[in-house]
Amino acid sequence: MATERQRSRCGFWIRGPASVGSGESEAFTLIELLVVVAVIAVLAALLLPGLASARAKSARVACLSQLHQLGLGFALYLGDQQDHLPDRRDLKVSLGYRPWTDWPPSDPRAGWTVEALARSGGGAGLCPSLARQPWGSVPQVIQEGTVEGRIQRTGYWLWRFDHSDAVVALDNFWNKTPDSALEDLRASLLNSATPPPDGISGVEMAVDAYFPGTIPAVSEALKGRAAHRAGRNRLMLDGSAAWFRDNRLH
Repeated sequence: MATERQRSRCGFWIRGPASVGSGESEAFTLIELLVVVAVIAVLAALLLPGLASARAKSARVACLSQLHQLGLGFALYLGDQQDHLPDRRDLKVSLGYRPWTDWPPSDPRAGWTVEALARSGGGAGLCPSLARQPWGSVPQVIQEGTVEGRIQRTGYWLWRFDHSDAVVALDNFWNKTPDSALEDLRASLLNSATPPPDGISGVEMAVDAYFPGTIPAVSEALKGRAAHRAGRNRLMLDGSAAWFRDNRLH
């Protein structure tokens, strides 16, 4: 039987086929349909934040995987080079060393790792979250390196390889062993309010690009921005990588 629509005092209903064995028809009033729509809307409002959170966590895990791969690259390089970290200040210069006037105050971009670690498991990659950020392609973050004719974009920072000076500063790790890098870093912090690390597990090697909201030099467009919400992933000198909360970030 074709569907029949009839109006009533309280609105209208949709009349369906007659029930088998009865003279009555199944019908849904407009109010019932609105209630169903409202229930679906409420369920969507409850579920969508959870889905967004799961998506963000998935991106964070993928980012950690990239950092673990970078840590493996450094570990294999150390094994091949008598336990000495790379010294590719030449790449730092040729790729365009650019200390910034705002933030960061030096150039910690990781493009040099693409070639330097090509034979040792690979250099720094690109956090998948950056592709979804409107600021993710700013020049302070993205750098390109080339290996075997292929261009690879990087989006991590390595603060301990952020200068290209002829004399390696105490807080930079070019051509140092992990132990000597630790001792030099401790020496550089003697007159600082920053406590020195206890061991190489407390020394940061690579990190998501981030722009603290508490630093005046950070432009308003970038204040508090980071690849991940309210924190950042970090690779430590001992090869471990983990998520760290940072109250300076959104």
